[in-house]
Amino acid sequence: MITPIGVAFAVGLLGWVYRSLKPSPSKICGSENGPPVTSPRVMLNDGRHLAYRVFGVPKEEAQYKIIMCHGFNSSKDMYLPASQEFMDELKICIVLYDRAGYGESDPYPARSVKSEAFDIQELADKLHLGTKFYVIGCSIGASGIWSCLKYIPQRLLGASLVVPFANFWWPSVPSALSRQAFRKLPQSYQRTFQIAHYTPWLYHWWITQKWFPTLGADGMFSDSDLEILKRLSGGLNHNPEKVAQQGEHESLNRDILTVLGEKWEFDPIIDVSNPFPDNNGSVHIWQGSEDRVVAFEFNRFIAEKLPWIQYHEVPDGGHLIIHDAEKFEAIIRALLAR
Repeated sequence: MITPIGVAFAVGLLGWVYRSLKPSPSKICGSENGPPVTSPRVMLNDGRHLAYRVFGVPKEEAQYKIIMCHGFNSSKDMYLPASQEFMDELKICIVLYDRAGYGESDPYPARSVKSEAFDIQELADKLHLGTKFYVIGCSIGASGIWSCLKYIPQRLLGASLVVPFANFWWPSVPSALSRQAFRKLPQSYQRTFQIAHYTPWLYHWWITQKWFPTLGADGMFSDSDLEILKRLSGGLNHNPEKVAQQGEHESLNRDILTVLGEKWEFDPIIDVSNPFPDNNGSVHIWQGSEDRVVAFEFNRFIAEKLPWIQYHEVPDGGHLIIHDAEKFEAIIRALLAR
């Protein structure tokens, strides 16, 4: 016989499971209970807002206009090591924006790798950056650059993917290479990425539970990364408290679920063609040989399969090479060279 106590226990258990699997609603910037809007934003055609900041010379005076996509757990306020003198010398304007759900940009539960390209395109149009522009993507944010190369190549003057995050389940990558790269990661990362890929509905519970480690930073920085962190007294981001202020699910979690959890709409090796067959632009991959987040073998393989990509492997470089002044200047100069 089913007792009232048993029924109450079952109902309570189901309620706990439901709450564990369902993320809390986002606190939208500018809403009644959300954080304030403190940055300039553009409104996209679907009504969402993207927040941005401009670094370098004003866009009206710039010879080169670059849109930059930040990485995981970062924002438009990421630290860039370029001096104002360098930006003035080359007349560069860099537009950094909060990807959907990060910082002060509206969440987008339907966000995908494909949608990143069209967010970038609309941002360029709303800011009147011209019919063509340059793009740079860092780490997991480089998925948006792959998307630009696939869906809006006609808008590009050049592209750089800096330590681009890999999807271990791309069909074109040999399984032995994927396993090799995957097994270089800590066990906690392997479990987290497998859950994102095979059971994405369980991801929110997994990332919020306290019994097992998930995506900690311990052991993920190379010696050169640690040297960079020592030099940056202000950290990698000027406003770290704003990165996930609207909620972690539509920022950090959505990043992992989009890039690793879902099947991409395209395979970069199979479906992306050289956007500059007349050599009137260039595409670059920058990869640290000591990167502990992204295995260099993975991106080296991609560059071998796509010989129109200029591959730069940085000896002793880690995952934070874009925050090193010398490397950042090299990335910019290579992108703009003709």
